[in-house]
Amino acid sequence: MSVRASQTSPIRDETPFAILALVGGAVAMGISPIFVRFADVGPFASALWRVALALPVLWLWARLDERAAPGGSASPETAARHGGIVSVVLAGLLFAGDLTFWHLSILHTSVANATFLAVLAPVWVVLGSGMFLGETVERRLVAGLALCLLGAAALIGGSLAFRPDQVLGDLYGLVTSFFFGAYFIAMRRARRAYGTGRAIFASTLVTAAVLAAEALAVEPQILPASAGGLAAVLALALVSQAGGQGLLAYALGHLPAAFSSLVMFIEALAGAFFGWAILSEAVGPLQFAGAAAIFAGIAIARPRRAA
Repeated sequence: MSVRASQTSPIRDETPFAILALVGGAVAMGISPIFVRFADVGPFASALWRVALALPVLWLWARLDERAAPGGSASPETAARHGGIVSVVLAGLLFAGDLTFWHLSILHTSVANATFLAVLAPVWVVLGSGMFLGETVERRLVAGLALCLLGAAALIGGSLAFRPDQVLGDLYGLVTSFFFGAYFIAMRRARRAYGTGRAIFASTLVTAAVLAAEALAVEPQILPASAGGLAAVLALALVSQAGGQGLLAYALGHLPAAFSSLVMFIEALAGAFFGWAILSEAVGPLQFAGAAAIFAGIAIARPRRAA
């Protein structure tokens, strides 16, 4: 990773729309724990339905993307240059790992610890951006990352505590952050090769295959047992997966991966907001201070338009 002072290249006119897409994706993924809470299936089954039920929508997106592209789809040369199929498969495997270890973390440690450790993903993205994507990480982005991490810690508040009996769950949370950070990098490469629609659909196929094997192996109940449970997994698929991951994949085609990962701290903010609004979870001054620090960090790190 190389870090330098602000010598910023021009950013494109699509950038404001990409940032809006990124924020929308973060909010859509931030509400996913609420849907999981109301789904009457186990954690691995809910993860499976999240990706499997989103596939028809993502397939339609991929087809529309192909028709809109000048050549119908990415050329074989473009796909090969960006490691197309390898990046797509890797993105799918990494997202499956992210969901798997996230649920394992929730089962073996506190939700606060699992959440804080999972949002360490931008650290891995910043470290990997220069190495795998050739993107220069500027000093202001590192400063923004530091502020966002402080904000995330404040957002969790007094619930964050490390105990010897939760070490395994905490380790799972740290592994979750690594998988999600690596997913960012792989999806950016896959999106370069195939475009948003095809990349997110193909990678989700891989994720669904892995999660199906896991759910069938460990879950006693795969199908939702009530109408409410079915509605919850449908919302998880359409809002959090098709909406959230789709918007994230689009934004990664227009924004640096490291900055995009910082905006994903808004996912933690959204989770806190929905927990307060729907589940009556407490929100106090410390959480507001954390939210302010996250917004300040994102503002410091945002891409600059050339003079």
